[in-house]
Amino acid sequence: MNERLWLVVPAAGRGRRMGAALPKQYLMLAGRPVLAHTLARLHRAFPEARLCLCLDPDDAHFDPAWVPFAQWGRSPGGAERADSVRQALASFADEAEDDDWVLVHDVARPCVRVDDLTHLYAALRQDPVGGLLATPAADTMKRDDGQGRVARTEARVGLWQAQTPQGFRYGLLRRALGEAAASGLEITDEASAVEAMGLAPQLVPGRRDNIKITHPEDLALAGHILAAQRDELLSGPGHVHEEAP
Repeated sequence: MNERLWLVVPAAGRGRRMGAALPKQYLMLAGRPVLAHTLARLHRAFPEARLCLCLDPDDAHFDPAWVPFAQWGRSPGGAERADSVRQALASFADEAEDDDWVLVHDVARPCVRVDDLTHLYAALRQDPVGGLLATPAADTMKRDDGQGRVARTEARVGLWQAQTPQGFRYGLLRRALGEAAASGLEITDEASAVEAMGLAPQLVPGRRDNIKITHPEDLALAGHILAAQRDELLSGPGHVHEEAP
């Protein structure tokens, strides 16, 4: 089977929770926009992949110079993440085959490790459903009562925190997102759409430093993580198997 790999990066968000003048994908991180770091990581892992970048049609901040991929295109972002991904899949429907793999990655996860990316893809290619990077829940989990008080403590055994990329075959993912939209199902990631079809995506363990920049303090944390990753690389052979950001 000679399936191709497609990368979909939703980058149409306004980043309102950041409270910044720019959408979070364009905030500066270690001298470059967050988006540039994220695309560079994906390119180092999958230089031959085809990229589809989901952008707001009115985006005045994007610079094509930040895209390192030889094969790439853009599609208009939707009201929600699922809408953006669904529209991205439709944009390359004439080129994609049902058995092609699609990895969807948050633009606001610039610290993802290259070896985690390649490990995920290797694991998924052996799986009949697909899956996602994730980490086991480490904190005590509380369920609130809707009024800011604890209703109960949830057992964290078996709980995982979903990350990205999340990867599925093109045909399966397009069908899952289409069915979710048609039924009005509210989904927050691609895996939940696939789960709604009665399938069980694979959980592929990733590192905890694959954080998502959502709140103002996350940007500073991401800067520390990138610096630590560079220091690991410079500490000598055998410690890190990827290029510095």
